[in-house]
Amino acid sequence: MANHTVTFLPKLSIEAIQTVTPMRITEPRQTRQVLAGELVGPGIFQRCLNVVQYYMKEKEEDSGWLLAGWIKETLGRALHEQPMISGRLRKGERNDGELEIVSNDCGIRLIEARIQMNLSDFLDLKQREDAEAQLVFWKDIDEQNPQFSPLFYVQVTNFQCGGYSIGISCSILLADLLLMKEFLKTWADIHNKVIINKNDEQKLPLFYLPGLKNTNGASPNIITSNSSKNSAKTMIFQIQAETESPGSDWCRKMALACLEEAESNLGSVVGGEFSLFVNESFESIKVESCSKQGMSKEAEMGVLNRAKWDDLGANEVSFGDGNKPAHVSYWLRSTLGGLIIVIPSLQEDKYTVNIIVTIPSK
Repeated sequence: MANHTVTFLPKLSIEAIQTVTPMRITEPRQTRQVLAGELVGPGIFQRCLNVVQYYMKEKEEDSGWLLAGWIKETLGRALHEQPMISGRLRKGERNDGELEIVSNDCGIRLIEARIQMNLSDFLDLKQREDAEAQLVFWKDIDEQNPQFSPLFYVQVTNFQCGGYSIGISCSILLADLLLMKEFLKTWADIHNKVIINKNDEQKLPLFYLPGLKNTNGASPNIITSNSSKNSAKTMIFQIQAETESPGSDWCRKMALACLEEAESNLGSVVGGEFSLFVNESFESIKVESCSKQGMSKEAEMGVLNRAKWDDLGANEVSFGDGNKPAHVSYWLRSTLGGLIIVIPSLQEDKYTVNIIVTIPSK
């Protein structure tokens, strides 16, 4: 039975950090312009989307260590399908040094960790929302030299019971690729096909950490997790666009309408400015620092349909033989005021606009 009285936060130790790159060179290179206005302040690119999927141990062979070993191969294949995720932010060679993301195959970081607690007890923690910040790893983008900073991290954390979690930290500059392009589903499909084919060839993956660890008694703690979970509330809206392709002005007005609806429902208010990210296309994302007082919402608006994080499908993703997550947590790491992400998506010849509104709780 899960312990309902646990009051401490368990400590996590990180055992290994690797880099996973696409299995083949990306040709031709893809680029995404980051159109940031002069009023955009420092720190706006430090925000990220976090997703944690929890998996119970259902079979004897279930193991986060095995999963992480196979990830080195299967994630490399998935990154070949979506190479922008393994790219870097840099100052572009055109448009007066405007920022851009380039699919230069630098790779993502894969972290393997362990935590001294059973998964069922962890999920039952009263302070779980604070504790699960340890299950994702994120290092802020270096604003002076962004080309050296990964935009995507995966952390596999092993619990004492044999269960494990998969924690993802994704720059919000790539959030649409993770959410709307169903990167998790693509990766899981590739992973499951590879595992089925490999099971007859070898029982353990090449990068199986327990088989590689030294035995000299040295401490395995390479680095400690520095992630923190900000106190914020999020609402998601889905709107059918009336136009063939919604423009920036329409998106801004819809964002303001959703912000006011979220403020009314969440009981929190954005005071002053907020950050607005509009995914105009695959090739560009527009970043603005906005104020409610400086925006008009006069526009023909559709119905503000509420959506849930679970509608994004991560709770259906199985890495293995039908073992779906026991629980999935999502949150946006937002450090400076409110945050709105606008992601248009073309579905069945109609544009569905997904608007994610995050408001600090305090």
